[in-house]
Amino acid sequence: MTDTLAARVNAIATEAAALAMARFGTDVKRWEKAPGHPVCEVDIAVDALLRERLSNLLPDAGWLSEETVDGAERLSGRRVWVVDPIDGTRDYLRGRPGWAVSIALVEDGQPVIGVLAAPARDECWTAVAGRGAWRQGRALRASDRADLSGARVPADALARADRDFVTVAKPNSIALRMAMVAAGEADLLATLRWGHEWDIAAAVLIAREGGAAVSDALGRPLSFNTPRGQAFGVLVTAPGIHAAAVDRLRERAQAAYAQNR
Repeated sequence: MTDTLAARVNAIATEAAALAMARFGTDVKRWEKAPGHPVCEVDIAVDALLRERLSNLLPDAGWLSEETVDGAERLSGRRVWVVDPIDGTRDYLRGRPGWAVSIALVEDGQPVIGVLAAPARDECWTAVAGRGAWRQGRALRASDRADLSGARVPADALARADRDFVTVAKPNSIALRMAMVAAGEADLLATLRWGHEWDIAAAVLIAREGGAAVSDALGRPLSFNTPRGQAFGVLVTAPGIHAAAVDRLRERAQAAYAQNR
């Protein structure tokens, strides 16, 4: 049943991605929900399509999306859709390919199906809990890096303390950056701030099923469909360097957590 359900979710993600792709590179209406947080009419259209299709697929599942007003009713059920209609809206609006439609089905606090549809990159990433993760039908595998120094990080620039890392291409979508670790194209992705579950839910499952190590910024397990709908950062690494990465980031993460809890 899960494989059949995942195939149907993938089809819905593909439909949503096609809707977004049809307007990609055109003059779309855009505004800011808050300073530095752009949104456009395509975000809203994709959100509406996904809510209709996914709600019809599982009428009992709750809903948590970047472009829908949140409600406490999602907390009363075992299953919830966690969706970002366009993760990486900045790249979408700039005509750059680093964006994706992100869909996760969360059950009892953990993602069990995850899909990232990135049509501008000709990519579709999928994962099913306990069944693995794939891109274009090819199984993903995190790197076997054992040394933290030299780790590849999708970033524009590095903090002074991390100059021993190596930068690689950085899509605006954090979900795609996490997926890069699952595919062995990067070794480490870290954020040290509160972030929304819809940004990471699908990619967390893809990373896990690709063999990457995943935690919050403090090295703690992640859970989803929380009342706040947020997690304190995310740390996705090649499995052999996760403990060292937690140690490297501990003081910075603790300071950021104390300041923003």
